[in-house]
Amino acid sequence: MKKLTLLISILTTSFVVAQTVPDSLSINPQTQQNAAQRILSGNINTGVTVGGYGEITYNQPEGDNGELDVQRLVLLFGYKFNDRVQFVTEVELEHVEEVFVEQAFIQYSLNDNVNLRGGLMLVPMGIVNEFHEPTTFNGVERPSIDGSIVPTTWREIGVGVSGKFNEASLRYQAYIFNGFQSVNGSKVLGGKNGLRNGRQKGIKSTIDSPNLAAKLDYYGVPGLRLGLSGYFGRTQAEDDVEKIDGTSVGISMVGLDARYAKKRFTARGQFIHASISDTEDYNTLNNADLGSALQGWYLETAYNLLPLNKEQQLYAFARYEDFDTHASVDGGLMKNDSYNRNEWTFGLSYKIAPGAVVKADYQIKDNATSADTPNQLNVGLGVWF
Repeated sequence: MKKLTLLISILTTSFVVAQTVPDSLSINPQTQQNAAQRILSGNINTGVTVGGYGEITYNQPEGDNGELDVQRLVLLFGYKFNDRVQFVTEVELEHVEEVFVEQAFIQYSLNDNVNLRGGLMLVPMGIVNEFHEPTTFNGVERPSIDGSIVPTTWREIGVGVSGKFNEASLRYQAYIFNGFQSVNGSKVLGGKNGLRNGRQKGIKSTIDSPNLAAKLDYYGVPGLRLGLSGYFGRTQAEDDVEKIDGTSVGISMVGLDARYAKKRFTARGQFIHASISDTEDYNTLNNADLGSALQGWYLETAYNLLPLNKEQQLYAFARYEDFDTHASVDGGLMKNDSYNRNEWTFGLSYKIAPGAVVKADYQIKDNATSADTPNQLNVGLGVWF
């Protein structure tokens, strides 16, 4: 009995829930943290930190059946070995039946400004790929650009460095990753989803040429955060075919993003451009329709309809997106105008408590063809703890 009591005591003292209050929708973007950053900045000396986030969604396209889905449930675990060494992992269950590891990396802090990292990590591109917890963005669904061009959730295995220089109001990240897979099983890169099919997600990942990803964030103006992202490299091909023309493509992706918050008003925007080389050979070899340039942007504004002294928040928001995965094409490939898309999203985000949100929005969708694109109603529940 004494041994059992001792074991329970040890587990109780070492098993600690996440220490910080979840970010709200109106959080100052200069100090906003994602789930992994909250774990890393926890105030325990050693031991385990746990947390999680999840979303349940209802999507109703016009003229079609609606869909209810436990879209994702993510379990967060961190372990602090000592003041310098920490481990973070996210285990994600999608649509109830699929299980993925979203992050799994170890961090070694050299000092307050320099942290070495290695493992399965998020690629720092844009806003939502790093800040995708449901209480940190408006809309039931993530922006469409962060699916078709930035293939959220985009994570790969790599090593690198991160940190900040408060004197210059700068945060930085720089990593070497394995790249997209040129042909992922039966899936190829293409016009509709851009590079999304090439994500390897840490699953027996192929690597034949490392890729570089980096980001700078500037937070020197009150309430404002500006980001500059870059990703450069080539897709990965198997050794027995890598010398054949068209087995890989080159990728140069750059992104600009901005977030602003003042009292009850918030705004954000993002621009992404990706140049893809060698697409003519790739499309010929793989019977694909990958464009030689992908480009998109969005702007969003939101206003809290409740007084600032209330814990609850009710944000009315509007977002406009314009994105084209056939911004340009090479060779004999014809542009597909259905890939030149735009969307208006209007909705409400009701934050009923820190870390719990109810969302509803309506999306007006269009493309450059004359065909009608069904609009869509979305309703969702989100939590982050």
